[in-house]
This record gives sequence, structure tokens and C-alpha cells, in this order.
Amino acid sequence: MHGESISYAYGFWSLVIINVILFLFFILSFITPVKRREWRSMGVTTAFIIALFTEMYGFPLTIYILTVVLGSKYPALNPFAHESGHLWVTFFGGGAIMLALIHVISNGLVLAGFFTMASGWRRIHKSKGELVTDGVYSYVRHPQYSGLFLITIGLLIQWPTLITFLMWPILIMAYYKLSRREEEEMEREFGDKYRKYREAVPMFIPRIG
Repeated sequence: MHGESISYAYGFWSLVIINVILFLFFILSFITPVKRREWRSMGVTTAFIIALFTEMYGFPLTIYILTVVLGSKYPALNPFAHESGHLWVTFFGGGAIMLALIHVISNGLVLAGFFTMASGWRRIHKSKGELVTDGVYSYVRHPQYSGLFLITIGLLIQWPTLITFLMWPILIMAYYKLSRREEEEMEREFGDKYRKYREAVPMFIPRIG
């Protein structure tokens, strides 16, 4: 493999900055941290987004590690071409059809995530402080966080990296703990009405059927 045949599709730090700002802008539009614990959870989300787009456009740490570990067994002639960053395609031998399918699934999840977050945000702001149990809240108790999980899963499908795979369970746990704290406050405010709602509606994943 000759050095001159290798194209390097990274180092585009302006794209890293633009994508990080755009994603955080839309996420913060629907999840606005106020309390310290909310900012801690948002910090994990911010770190996840920065790590992902850094590897997508800036510095492909995961690919460097994998090429060092696998050496000549690495299943891509040019591991640093942009299309090789789609590791599902690289390691499972997919072509243009698989690449297109990955984009459809990942982009669909991201859009569904933003739609879920927006639906929950609208319900909350129309409620004027009352308990919301209809609309998207009749399916999950924390639609903004469910939407965030859909977005991060979509991004992981499109551009998996070692760091974001390790960070994703931490992100889930951060928002699980935050949700529990919020539910304690809701129970103190709304009493039995909220307890009955919590027993009837799942936390993040809607029931099937």
C-alpha cells in the first residue's frame, strides 16, 4: 500500500465546530438546563457530540487504533477515506446499498429524536405548570430524554467510534438519575396523581401494543 495512494479525509476542524454548534443548539432548544444536575447531564451530552464529530471530520482516533491493532488485516484499502469511517460498512463488507441503508436508518432516528423532543417541549410549555399526561407524554414520561437517546443511537449507527460507544452508557445513566430526581420532585408537587401516571406510563421506551 503506497503512501501516495492514501487520501486523508480528516482535519476539517471547521466542520467539527459547525456540526457541534448546530446539534447542541437544537438539543438545548428542547432541553434547557437550569439546575446544576441538569448541567452535569448536558455536559455528558456535549462531550459525546464533540467526541463524535471530532472523529467524523477532525482526527479519526478509532481508525488509527484499529489499523494499529489489525495491521494488514484491516478490511479497507484506504482506511482514512471518508467512506471508510462508516465502520459497519467497512467490517461487514457492505457497498453502496448498505451505506445508503445506514444513512436512512441513522438520519431517520435523528429526525425522530428531534421530533419527539419538540413534541414534549410543546406540551410542557402549553401546560402552564400543570401535570402533562397526554400527547407524547401518554407514551413515555420523559420524551425529551427519549428523543435525545434516539439522536445519539442514530449518530452511533452512522459513525461508530470507540469513545462514543464507551460514553453512551454513561450518558444513559446520567439522564436516568436525572429523571429519578425530577420524578421525586413531581411526586412531591402532584402527589397521587403523578404516582398513578408513573405506574401507567413507561419512563423512556413506549410499550408495544
